Amino acid sequence: MTFKFVKKLRIPFIVLCFSCFLTSGASSQTAKGNYNFLDFNQKPYYFGITLAYNSSNFKVFQSRDFILNDSIRSVESVTGPGFNLGIVTNLKIGENFDVRFLPTLSFGERNINYTATSTDRRPFARRVESVFVEMPFHARYKSVPFHDTRLFVIAGVKYSFDVASDSRSRQAESLVKIAPNDFAFEIGAGAQFFLPYFIFSPEIKFSHGLNNILIFDDNLEESSVIDKVLSRTFTFSLHFEG
Repeated sequence: MTFKFVKKLRIPFIVLCFSCFLTSGASSQTAKGNYNFLDFNQKPYYFGITLAYNSSNFKVFQSRDFILNDSIRSVESVTGPGFNLGIVTNLKIGENFDVRFLPTLSFGERNINYTATSTDRRPFARRVESVFVEMPFHARYKSVPFHDTRLFVIAGVKYSFDVASDSRSRQAESLVKIAPNDFAFEIGAGAQFFLPYFIFSPEIKFSHGLNNILIFDDNLEESSVIDKVLSRTFTFSLHFEG
């Protein structure tokens, strides 16, 4: 009976010992391996720059008039590329949290494509080229550092203003109008690499608009078939901080 009991406990005991070994090993490696992190961790705040690639589009909601319309068969958004250039301001809150403000100049392109019901009429598009002044505010949670590397997740909100908006131009009378002001929530994740002279942080982020940016025009057919337009953006950023 004693032999069988010891045999049953052998595997859990080995697993427990192995787990303790890994934990102690990871703790010692973390303490010994975070040479650059210790220097940056003493700073309550720091600044940097960010370079990013963005891919943005619209989420288009059809209106009730779309069903009654006999000339437009479909309305959809096409994703367009862009890039960002910004400044990073980071304030440390405790050991694992940061508050971040990243004023950014963002260039992007988004299209709304229409397909006509009649085969005689070719598909047409509303092209929206934008230059945004963006004001994102983020909260960031960071993991325990390991060998001068840290993982993190972010969440926050963003206000953006399109300085290149044509919603007030004379040509806009015959175009689907998109409002220059937009609010969005943002979520993302990334990693910090603590180098001798700066922190390198690649990051992926998704933004989803909160307010309807369509300026409705009942006299314009392309506008009347749309009920609501929300912005969506995927961003891959490279932060250089320190």
